[in-house]
Amino acid sequence: MLLMIVPLLALVTQGLALDNGLLKTPPMGWLAWERFRCNINCQDDPQNCISEQLFMEMADRLAQDGWRDLGYKYLNIDDCWIGGRDNQGNLVADPKRFPNGIPFLADYAHSLGLKLGIYADLGNFTCMGYPGTTLDKVVQDAQTFATWQVDMLKLDGCYSTSLERAHGYPKMAAALNATGHPIAFSCSWPAYEGGLPPKVNYTTLAKTCNLWRNYEDIQDSWSSMLNILDWFVSHQDVLQPVAGPGHWNDPDMLLIGNFGLSFEQAQSQMALWTVLAAPLFMSTDLRTISARNMDILQNPLMIKIHQDPLGIQGRRILKEKSQIEVYLRPLSNKASALVFFSRRMDIPYHYQSSLANLSYSSTYIYEVQNVYTGETISGLRAYTNFTVVINPSGVVMWYVYPTKNPNTSWL
Repeated sequence: MLLMIVPLLALVTQGLALDNGLLKTPPMGWLAWERFRCNINCQDDPQNCISEQLFMEMADRLAQDGWRDLGYKYLNIDDCWIGGRDNQGNLVADPKRFPNGIPFLADYAHSLGLKLGIYADLGNFTCMGYPGTTLDKVVQDAQTFATWQVDMLKLDGCYSTSLERAHGYPKMAAALNATGHPIAFSCSWPAYEGGLPPKVNYTTLAKTCNLWRNYEDIQDSWSSMLNILDWFVSHQDVLQPVAGPGHWNDPDMLLIGNFGLSFEQAQSQMALWTVLAAPLFMSTDLRTISARNMDILQNPLMIKIHQDPLGIQGRRILKEKSQIEVYLRPLSNKASALVFFSRRMDIPYHYQSSLANLSYSSTYIYEVQNVYTGETISGLRAYTNFTVVINPSGVVMWYVYPTKNPNTSWL
């Protein structure tokens, strides 16, 4: 009976949909969880514990090291910030680790041209055991976050039931709207329902949330990243059409700058997440990140592609026996992004193809720019063969755009 009630309730609550005009392109920023987890040991590890100091230092780095100006504007708190509830039932931050409270952090972020995100959980407890946002607290907590001038809410789903989630996520969307303060809404709803129809109604979801976690948490490893990519590709016919301006699939954080990915693999995640129109939330230590990893994350052409106003999620279009895969994302002005991705683990692979083989029209002559190297190929015709050399577990990424019609004069 419960399985019948949940979809019906989801339909009933569509009228409470979020309508905030936010995130017309996928969000970019920094999120604490992957790198810093629930480290609350500020006595022995003051530089890396979840605290006011950590978020202020990351805010400084976002503002001073070029991140903000490229679009990385969200400074997002995850689990383990909550100290409890006060006598009126309002959430309060841990007083030792956040002595000035969340409004102070919001003001600090805003003073630097950044936005502050915060975390709550639609259940009795957060995933790490802190006080949750039960159904009777949804409106109160939404008002608290608005009073604090928070700019994004990630609402997790630990310790909740399917019925509570079907009611609670739309209820929170409506409560956030009712505050009058614009708060982007990141939902974990589909991840707790298996990520797929019929348990997940993506039409309802797109009317309720600005972005949503579809699948399991990413871990700091190549195998974890591939597992998430494989799930997204396996279900791209379901997932790709539901993404767009204001509502995005979220395969979870970028691992770049941490410990689990090689340089080639870091380039691969950035390219693949960009083609998937995924939120780009870094979760690394911006105080110590290497110049090479900064170059990956701050690549201006990559970010231009990621922030394309059409907001179309790309998809895998070819899977070769050679373990080379090709992904394509349509972009504005008849441009596109191509990613040639190698699953091989042996030696660089020479992959030969043509744009015609990748369903490009012969109507145009194309210009190609290599996103990572900056090299260009001019006058590429659709039926002209080309070869790209792809390193093991690496990518070659192209920005492709038509320059002229070969059958007419170019004006």
